[in-house]
Amino acid sequence: MIRQRHTHFMQKSAGFTLIEVMIAMVILAVGLLGLAGLQAIGLRNNQSAYNRSQATQLAYDMSDRIRANPINARNFATSVYATVTPPSSAAIKTACNAVAGTCSPADMAENDLFEWNRNLIATLPSGAGLIRVSGTVYTITVTWDDKREAEGVANNTADTNFRMSFQL
Repeated sequence: MIRQRHTHFMQKSAGFTLIEVMIAMVILAVGLLGLAGLQAIGLRNNQSAYNRSQATQLAYDMSDRIRANPINARNFATSVYATVTPPSSAAIKTACNAVAGTCSPADMAENDLFEWNRNLIATLPSGAGLIRVSGTVYTITVTWDDKREAEGVANNTADTNFRMSFQL
């Protein structure tokens, strides 16, 4: 009689372990999907942080170029650095790149703007820069596109910018 009860109990619980294993597999799969999602978000944010650090570096690069050309930089009314649009590729001066002292301060400023604009375009997605002069204060603004298409937000058109100011 004891054997019959034990056999009856075993027949009722047959397959119970299989259900436990299946539930554990579903929980594990959901956890791994969540982990993969967190990794993807981390990679996107890492790219955004990289772009911001590049924009910061490019802005400080241009401020150093302006400080290195004090003759053109201090002539605020006619400073080439105060131009709204960067010069075209025809504006690069080979003499400014070859030997120091063979180009005028205005040519050096034009060359600086060309190289800076080229670096902005090459480094940042839709990178652009603007330099404003107000009295003795220079304001450099670097703008880039920080869209995150992979997030599934169709109207995410956030343009990000970095602005710095300095005085000569």
